[in-house]
Formats: sequence, structure tokens, C-alpha cells
Amino acid sequence: MDNGLETRKLEPGMPSGGSPAGARLRAVQARLAQAAAEAGRNAAHIGLLAVSKTFDTAAVRGLAACGQREFGENYLQEALDKQAALRDLPLVWHFIGPIQSNKTRAIAENFSWVHSVDRLKIAERLSAQRPAGLPSLQVCIEVNVSGEASKGGVAPAELPALAEAVAKLPKLRLRGLMAIPAPTSEVAAQRAAFRRVRELFDELRTRGQALDTLSMGMSGDLEAAILEGATIVRVGTALFGERTRHA
Repeated sequence: MDNGLETRKLEPGMPSGGSPAGARLRAVQARLAQAAAEAGRNAAHIGLLAVSKTFDTAAVRGLAACGQREFGENYLQEALDKQAALRDLPLVWHFIGPIQSNKTRAIAENFSWVHSVDRLKIAERLSAQRPAGLPSLQVCIEVNVSGEASKGGVAPAELPALAEAVAKLPKLRLRGLMAIPAPTSEVAAQRAAFRRVRELFDELRTRGQALDTLSMGMSGDLEAAILEGATIVRVGTALFGERTRHA
């Protein structure tokens, strides 16, 4: 399975100047590499997405100076403000938060990836509103693997029909699945949830879906996710520090 960010590889060898951002990035990269080695996988096929929600442009710029290029945002207006302020940098922006119908046009126009598609209506709007001059929007379907009422995501039973419909939309490219399982510190439970996502992913592939991306795993459970096949891990706290405002 290839890395969902393969066309925009990270550049971990860039100088960090001994900055705190550089130290945190190296620490996360080391964790990723160790987990990949334990799983018998190539770490180069696992993408690191820096979740910069609630952190300011200076924090993003500092991490970008260390070689990080892929950034994930949850809140649309905050993300658009950062994109405008950081337009001088060659960054790739991923939208990873819940999507409201009135936000789809701005998302379709300003992001390269969307990880949180969970309804056909939203996918249809993203496809229709993707500007003609831009490449297809790369999308993942969010699966509510733990059945939590407080979280978005399609129920596993409804996933095959949604995936089939999304894959047919003209301005989207369906890459794979995203999940945020119920939080737990038990590694066995973490792995079980991620394993279920991978099983759903494999089932879609057997149905003929050309998928290559499993977006799962965060600061506290990225090792378990990598052991179960994650191709993108979404890391915020371990790269930026603790958040001091809304998460």
C-alpha cells in the first residue's frame, strides 16, 4: 500500500536550526520510523500530516521551516486566514473537520485534500464546486468506527454504497478512509479499532475500489495505527504542543 501523500513527499532532512519545532518534528518522525520498522513497513510510505488547528501562522511557519509541507485544519475561516498569510510557502492544505453544506464551496476552492466526507450530499457539492482549473480534490470517507453519537462519519454498514457513489463523482478522487476511534490508552483496543478500519478498507478494495489511503492515528496512538496499516497519521499536539483554546 502506498502513501496517500506520495506526490508531495516530506523533506525531513531540511535544516531545523535547533528550534523547538525542529526537535518536535524529529521526535515524531522517529516515532513514525520506529513503528514502521516494528510493522515491517517502509516509513517513506507513511505520510505525516501536521494538524495546525488553533495554532497561529508563526507556529505553522516554524514547522514549515523544518521541512513539513502537509497541514490539516478543522475550522474553515481559521484555515483560510492562515492560507492567505502563508501564501508565500509551498504548503499543501487538508481539510479534516466536520463539513457543513454552506462551507463546501470554500473548501472545494482552497484545499487539496478533504478527509471528512461522510454524506453523499457533501461529496456532490464538493465535486460540483471544485474549480475547473484545479486537479481533482483528493478525498477520504470518514467512518464512525466506534459508533459514537458525538462524532461524524458514516456507519460501516452504509460505507460501501457511499464509497461507490463518491467514486463516480467527476471532480473528486476517492483515496481511502479516515477514522477517529473512541479514545483509549489501551494499545490492544487502539489496534482493534484501527484494524476494523483497515478491514473495511480491504473490503472496498475487493469490490474494485482503487484506494490507497488510510488516514488514522494521532499523537497518542500513531504507533497502533501504523501497526494496523495507516498511510497518513494526523499529528497536532506532539508537533505543536498543548492547545490553549478550542480543540
